[in-house]
Amino acid sequence: MNLVIDIGNSQTKIAVFDAGEIVQTIFSKSIDITQIRALKSIYPELNQAILSSVAGISPDLIESLKNEFGLFLEFDHQTPVPIDNQYHSKSTLGLDRLAAAVGGVCLFPGKDLLIIDAGTAITFDLIDKNNRFLGGNISPGLAIRFRALHQFTSKLPEIAANDQWEEFGRTTEEAIRSGVQNGMIFEIDGMIDRVNGTRPDCLPILTGGDSYFFDKKLKNTIFVKFELTLIGLNIILEFNAKEK
Repeated sequence: MNLVIDIGNSQTKIAVFDAGEIVQTIFSKSIDITQIRALKSIYPELNQAILSSVAGISPDLIESLKNEFGLFLEFDHQTPVPIDNQYHSKSTLGLDRLAAAVGGVCLFPGKDLLIIDAGTAITFDLIDKNNRFLGGNISPGLAIRFRALHQFTSKLPEIAANDQWEEFGRTTEEAIRSGVQNGMIFEIDGMIDRVNGTRPDCLPILTGGDSYFFDKKLKNTIFVKFELTLIGLNIILEFNAKEK
């Protein structure tokens, strides 16, 4: 059994995998070794772990994880992955983007993929049918757009996303919500249309914390897989375990 730890910008996701399937997922603001030991008491066969983080990790936590598992992998830009990464600045590529690409290739082998990760930022990454990561785009996510309008203007309030909104707002709050949410929907649909113009069989996959907000709101047909990054990290762990 494998333990996957993904520390993102806004939350930490912890998943237990058994034979490639997620059997438990935990979301928290932070992580410590007591949480890991509690999981190991529930799943005594947990013997491999991978950790991916967008921030610095406590050396004590890393050392504890090494002691707790037969194989512990701290995912970084030097870690071998089972796809061809053609990004020019590999050291600056978000590890979550790379892991999601690996997860997409595992779920849909032999297909062109557009992976859309709607989180703190929204990223669009293209992977071709030959498992080559070709690069992508990075844009502000929902919360950042709402916050930026408030912080960089003198009078606009900061509001949050809402499933109900007008196409054209009749109050300032309605106008902000309409502009931000419609703008992101148009952006996602527009990117899908652009890619489909040259790759008509390309499969769009939506993931990330805001993926459920955009599901059913896009005109294009998409596949939603919230756990895509976790799946990719588990595959990377298994890929490296075979090399040991």
